[in-house]
Amino acid sequence: MRLVTIILLALVFPLALHAQGRQQPTPLRPVHTFSIVARDPATGELGVAVQSHWFSVGPIVPWAEAGVGAIATQSFVDPSYGKNGLDLMRGGKSAPEALKELLAKDEAREVRQVAMIDMQGRVDAWTGKNDIQAAGHIVGQNFSVQANLMLNNRVWPAMARAFENTKGDLAERMLAALDAAQAAGGDIRGRQSAAIIVVSGKPTGQPWKDRTFDLRVDDSPQPLQELRRLVMLQRAYNHMNAGDLAVEKKDNEGALREYAAAEKLVPSSAEMIYWHAVALVNMGRVDESLPLFRKVFAKDRNWMTLTPRLPKSGLLPDDPKLIRRILSVGPK
Repeated sequence: MRLVTIILLALVFPLALHAQGRQQPTPLRPVHTFSIVARDPATGELGVAVQSHWFSVGPIVPWAEAGVGAIATQSFVDPSYGKNGLDLMRGGKSAPEALKELLAKDEAREVRQVAMIDMQGRVDAWTGKNDIQAAGHIVGQNFSVQANLMLNNRVWPAMARAFENTKGDLAERMLAALDAAQAAGGDIRGRQSAAIIVVSGKPTGQPWKDRTFDLRVDDSPQPLQELRRLVMLQRAYNHMNAGDLAVEKKDNEGALREYAAAEKLVPSSAEMIYWHAVALVNMGRVDESLPLFRKVFAKDRNWMTLTPRLPKSGLLPDDPKLIRRILSVGPK
């Protein structure tokens, strides 16, 4: 039996029995980790970022909802803190009130570590006395950092300093906090997975639109490096999406700015270059599109095969002469 499971049973079994005499412990997942919950007061964005030496930390530790709050639930983790905490905050409780209410009902609270922040920036955290050391948290203005099973007690203070001193958007500042934690020693066992969620400060009521970042690295020897790569890629696709929206609004110059910004972040992406070229054609700027098509076709001839199929879907003009002209710039 793994050491962590032995510790789990020793700590939690006496606390998890129901008063009616149930004889099995409540199953708990021992996700020991470091994380940050935070709010950007300028934009209202809320976020959570986390790294752990545990497989696939993303589905269980970070929780966030635009216009409501953000939560990290970890140590001998009870995922219900995520759902129930958001429910309470959505119903009008502050983050500290929601956390206090849930802890009061939890007989296993001394093995929990939980942090919550609400849309107004009210924040609180809890580190149970039986969390595996080094363990602790710091609650600051518009953020909380927390960690357990760390190599040393310098980890969470380093996170707080990095978040407070880093410039950039919320995602960048939270990633800086994770990097600082790792640099200070991190998880005593090493590293394996990481995740980040950032939600908009202007909720639409459509959660799939409100998530600026929702990224997971489930298993990697360098999860923070991979998470940063994914964040950069997501930034590029956010620009692409903004460009598409600008096209819908007939804002051609705005669309081109967004597409150019996307390509600057990921210059090797044939996907982004191709759809930029398609947008130019639909704007009547065919001459400008041809160098982009040429670049994409040189990377992969399948894009040439795709191009004549687009008119049927309304994505390019139904003009055979135009399609032949576009294809003419491809390799022979």
